[in-house]
This record gives sequence, structure tokens and C-alpha cells, in this order.
Amino acid sequence: MEIINSLPQQTGRTFIVTGANTGLGYETTMMLAKKGAKVIMACRNMSKANAAKANILKEVPKADLDVLEIDLSSLKSVRSFVKAYQAKYDKLDVLVNNAGVMMPPYSKTEDGFELQFGANYLGHFLLTGLLLQTITKTPNSRIVTLSSLVHKNGKINFADLQSEKKYSASEAYAKSKLACLMFTRELQRRLEKAGHQQTISTASHPGIATTELSRHMPKLVYNVLRYTIAPFLTHAPIEGAKPTMLAAIGEAKGGDYFGPTGFNEFKGKPGKATSTPLSNDEAIANQLWEVSEKLVGLNYL
Repeated sequence: MEIINSLPQQTGRTFIVTGANTGLGYETTMMLAKKGAKVIMACRNMSKANAAKANILKEVPKADLDVLEIDLSSLKSVRSFVKAYQAKYDKLDVLVNNAGVMMPPYSKTEDGFELQFGANYLGHFLLTGLLLQTITKTPNSRIVTLSSLVHKNGKINFADLQSEKKYSASEAYAKSKLACLMFTRELQRRLEKAGHQQTISTASHPGIATTELSRHMPKLVYNVLRYTIAPFLTHAPIEGAKPTMLAAIGEAKGGDYFGPTGFNEFKGKPGKATSTPLSNDEAIANQLWEVSEKLVGLNYL
């Protein structure tokens, strides 16, 4: 039996999925809608978000969906989103920190952060902190943060956190995804210390899924891969989103990390994933947390 089918119904539960209009976020939203969840689609582009919502409603006519605007690369936008959310809702069962950018040319956010570190990690760090009170007062709640296989190539260089001295798109992406996984586990440790037994922090990665994230890849490279080895190493976004579903509503303990279980975790059935010793380094995770608090202007836990 397909593992996703065996996951419990989610009627009466409220979810936020960032980047819900495309790729993994879209598929996660579709699966949650089929489980009866209320899903707030937190998206940057409102017209694309509303089109995605209309597509989901065609397949799941009774889907309970709400679209709210957020740009994870803008701290101001993240704060506005949280205000808008809290004006409408007083609980949050699961926050899915999904949105991301992958290997763009070097650019900075309006707050001066390198784009990938800013959007993939810092935006979600702030979002989680601002929503934490709402989450921790909701019984059996979770915070799910997306990492990546490439976290294994990541390093946290505190002397050049924003890649200003040296920029490699792939290294900056790996760093942002390592930061996401370290955040997941540091968040769990801090939740436990603060006595929040009702809330857990989990993570997932999609393996190698054919999503829009690859849009910054050179066209020639993309096409060569697409028509040669890609079919053997990649899977569709719907498969890539299944580890997120396990992290969000499957059996899990705080700090658990899910991904595909096939060759090198590229694709395959969702299950427990492997991670590097660095991703479990408590001293670096604690330092990263404290630096992140200063960068986003919010101290929590």
C-alpha cells in the first residue's frame, strides 16, 4: 500500500505551505487538500498562486485553501504575512517551510543578504519565530523545514556568511540548505528546553525532483541531463513531496529527517534520510541561531 494513503486524515487542521504554487509546494498542498486539511498557500506571486489554487480545486472541489502573499527574501514581507495570518487565524497545526531559490546569479535581498541564504533560510527563520506562539499553543503541532541532499556539501563560514568575498551559486545553495537542517535540530533542542512538548521540529528533502528550481541551470546542461541520465536519477515533484508529507503528518520524533530511500537518496520510497555530522554540530547550530537572531531582528526560544 502506498505510504501516503496510510497517513491520517487532516480535517480540522490548519497548515501553512510556503511556495505553494509550484513544484514541491504545489504537490504538498494538493496532497494535504486531499487529506481534508485547510491549507494557507503562502506565495510571492499572487496571480500564479490563484491559478494554482484553481487547479487544485478542479481536482479537489472541496479543498479548503486560502492564498496569502509572502516574499521570503523580504523581512518586511514576512512580518506583513504573519500579521495578515494572525488577523484571520488563531491556531497553526503545521508550518511547512518549503519555498526556495536554487543557484541564481549573485544577488542580494533588500535586507542585504545573499539571496539563497536570505530566502531559503533567514526568511523561514523569521517566519517560524513570529508564528511560534501560535504554533506552540496548538496541540500536536509541527514545524517542517526543507533541506536538500546538497546540505552534505555545505559549510557555514561565519566570516563570509553572505558570500560577499567569494560567490559560488552551488556552494551558497548547499550552505542555505545545511543551515535549514541545522535550524531544524536546534529548534527542536530549544523547544524541548523551553518545555514545549506539544510541538516538534522535523525536516525533509525531495531527493532529485524535476522542479522549476533548476531554471537557473545552463540550458545546454539542463537539456543534456534531461534526455540522458535524468530519468534514472530523478523523480517527479509529486514523489519529491512525499518525504515532506511524512515529516508533516507521518509518525515522527523531533529532529527526524525524511527523504527518498533509493540509491543515494536520489529517488525512491519516502523514509528516514541520512545527514552529515556537521548538520548535528550543536555548537555551530547554536552560533548560527544567535547570528540569525541578530540578522532578522528577532530573538526567540
